[in-house]
Amino acid sequence: MMRPFEDTHLLTRIEHAVQSIAAKIHPRRFPSSRPSRASSAPIRRYSHSPAHDLPYLPTEVWLLILREATAMSPDPLDISLGLSFLETPCEVQEYFAAMRVKRDLSLVSKAWNKHMQEFLYEFVWISRASQAKALALTLLTQFIGDKPSSGRWIRRLHMETPALKRCATDDIRTILDYAPHLVIYSDHHAVRCTRYQEFSDVRCSPEQLVSALAVPNSKLRRLSLTNYSDVPFPYQMSPMLKQTARNLEYLELSSTSIPLSSRAPTRTSPIVSLPVLQSLKLTLDNTTFAVLASWNMPNLRNVSVVSSDFGYAGQGFANFFEAHGPKIEQLELGHSSSLIVEHNLSLNPRPIQQIPLADWCPNLKEFICSADAEWNWRNPDWIAPHVLLPAHRHLRFIGIRDIDKRIVDDASAFPADPEDDAPFFPLLEQISSLLFNDAFPSLRYIRDLSRASHTMRFGHRPQVRILKFWANVLARCGQRQVWLEDYRGVNITVRDLKRAGLITA
Repeated sequence: MMRPFEDTHLLTRIEHAVQSIAAKIHPRRFPSSRPSRASSAPIRRYSHSPAHDLPYLPTEVWLLILREATAMSPDPLDISLGLSFLETPCEVQEYFAAMRVKRDLSLVSKAWNKHMQEFLYEFVWISRASQAKALALTLLTQFIGDKPSSGRWIRRLHMETPALKRCATDDIRTILDYAPHLVIYSDHHAVRCTRYQEFSDVRCSPEQLVSALAVPNSKLRRLSLTNYSDVPFPYQMSPMLKQTARNLEYLELSSTSIPLSSRAPTRTSPIVSLPVLQSLKLTLDNTTFAVLASWNMPNLRNVSVVSSDFGYAGQGFANFFEAHGPKIEQLELGHSSSLIVEHNLSLNPRPIQQIPLADWCPNLKEFICSADAEWNWRNPDWIAPHVLLPAHRHLRFIGIRDIDKRIVDDASAFPADPEDDAPFFPLLEQISSLLFNDAFPSLRYIRDLSRASHTMRFGHRPQVRILKFWANVLARCGQRQVWLEDYRGVNITVRDLKRAGLITA
């Protein structure tokens, strides 16, 4: 027996959508005169229309209704929303909530189940190995039974699993073989690959797994790859990228292996041309940076870098930014300043040359950094947002990640008085340093990129000292005429903080 539909709010939305469509197909007739009634009696706004006979609506109309009823905000299939590193990515809880709605709608009737297949499979998020195995089994069963494959609806495949629940290579290869219309593919260290044993199925080796994406007339526009092999990335994945480069707008590259050396590459690799690529995210070593410097990326605008071997002072890093720096408008440096400083102190001899990142990126407009910055004992009155970018005359926007973690860590040092904002003084001075006119004369926006920090600030009963901290930050931004924004890009105002203070009181 089918359980009753529980989401009454969703049913109301569907009813309103049907009424709106019915009004366009069959205009309602309003009588010119009606008998008078008591003022307390309800008045019917609409008369019955044949369009309310739902089974007779065209299939195209049902698809529009179900599309609106299951829409996610922001749209996970909209490529343009993910090109900037300022956009807040979809979280797994939001995905599961949307999938529960789609599942409930698919159980209403056989007709709805048929209509919902496209929406059920268009966005697949794999968070553990059993889900990948279940999807692969479904696609194989449909192929053996000579039934239409659900894989033809898959447009986005996102894989992000814990380390102990990574997916089997044969399951992922099966999914890729039956998903010819894939537009977004994201693998965040989610495939279980071994480097020390022979593969029983050569189709499932790391090299063949990557080559499965290089199909003729590939529609890939967003690609996130992890290199599971010890072979450096350029020599293994460059041939595949040459076949998928025509429509690629976003590329993310990472590696599971730790580089043993940061020397220059010992052999040449194919030069890849990415004509429409706009965003590039790298978690790579200095050697690979040297190879990427020769790639042709004329429309590159956004770059996010986390160097896995602290190769910021290496020649590969310099070659990359000397070649592509003038085109970059948005830059994110993932390593915190404290980690780089500690690494440089451990080197013998210590690097003394200043990296001219501001000169390499003269057109930089937006910069993203971490809240973990350290005091500079050489200049104790100044805390740069990042050790590699102490100043830039054209920078208009600075985004700060992990402020929530920094607040929690600072508050744990002084847990006694919940109203004393003294623990946040270093963070306040760090943000205030961004307002120095000599360092960033064109700065107009500072954004807190942490969603958790927004909840700490305006959630249920926020702490008084957190509100005091943000009030001080807002006051200093006002003196410099700089807008303070939350992770959504909405201005933080004094009125918002006062309203949150009333809730606390």
